[in-house]
Amino acid sequence: MAIMEISVIPLGTQTPSVSKYVANAIKILKKEKNIKYELTSMGTIVECNSIDKLFDIAKKIHHVPFNSEIKRVVTSLKIDDRKDKELTIKGKKKSVYKKANSKK
Repeated sequence: MAIMEISVIPLGTQTPSVSKYVANAIKILKKEKNIKYELTSMGTIVECNSIDKLFDIAKKIHHVPFNSEIKRVVTSLKIDDRKDKELTIKGKKKSVYKKANSKK
């Protein structure tokens, strides 16, 4: 499994709010099969068993603001691709919380 964090920033909007662009990106994710995603306040986390599919999804989401009046978009990606064991959004969070709650 690979996990991607993506943040798309449309430039030149009429308002500082970008929630309508985020909502349109989420609509794209809802149509994708065999993925999991989690919206956060600063980006969206996507989990998939194919790195190629993650890049395809990133490309689709990157193009979302161009479907309206936007002429410039900045996209940031972070990818965690691990081969020695299964990697999931839930597993990563569980590992951190377990360590944070340990008495050591």
